[in-house]
Amino acid sequence: MSMIRSKDGTEIYYKDWGKGPVVVFSHGWPLNADAWDGQMLFLAQNGFRVVAHDRRGHGRSSQASDHNDMDGYADDLAAVIEALDLREVALVGHSTGGGEVARYIGRHGTSRVAKAVLLAAVPPIMLKSASNPEGLPIEVFDDLRSGIVKDRSRFYKDLAVQFYGANRPGVKVSQGILDQFWLWSMQAGLKNAYESIKAFSETDFTDDLRRIDVPTLVMHGEDDQIVPVHDSAKKSARLVKDAREIYYPGAPHGLTATHQDQVNADLLEFLAR
Repeated sequence: MSMIRSKDGTEIYYKDWGKGPVVVFSHGWPLNADAWDGQMLFLAQNGFRVVAHDRRGHGRSSQASDHNDMDGYADDLAAVIEALDLREVALVGHSTGGGEVARYIGRHGTSRVAKAVLLAAVPPIMLKSASNPEGLPIEVFDDLRSGIVKDRSRFYKDLAVQFYGANRPGVKVSQGILDQFWLWSMQAGLKNAYESIKAFSETDFTDDLRRIDVPTLVMHGEDDQIVPVHDSAKKSARLVKDAREIYYPGAPHGLTATHQDQVNADLLEFLAR
């Protein structure tokens, strides 16, 4: 398999397809790089080089005991970019991956970055607090932790329904899409998935977003039941200078699958500019 080693020795799996301008993808919790296949194949067929890695503890990467936090994720992304000597990169992050992209820029700057895309992303911060009263209460994230500890297989099967909006009247999501979510999720180490919940829910990306100085696209489904659009995308767009925004009526958190053609077309239009 294609592997690089991060600075602490963790093995990070990546896939690298096509030739042309480089697009690097960061996936959501608790999935892996395969969640981007629909976008990667499309862009590779349209003249781009596409790279995606499995976050530490997820998919085919090793299940590291430490650094299961946003700083660790950002440094692993940097390790991939530097090992492959990628330049003028467009960074695309979904959900937790959007936080990874923001933290990468906050820690490593934009010397290798040309554009950024935050897609149904967790920034600026999900957790409710005195300074973020619109956020989600800690009990929401405690329930996630409890769910994966007690019966993570059942939990992931139930979460897939909400992730793709299959619980909405009239919405049809194939069993295949629901099954692949479960399959990818079960490949994540329990410790890694557990600790990642704190990382994506409690990390404050406000300063990271303010440091973004490249063209940025914010994309989000208006019926996202996982990362509410008003608590994340619209706040992030206000923090990133001149951010472009696209909102999809009725679209769920997993819109890269349920609205694949539309998302792909919008990505291509932005990346080809």
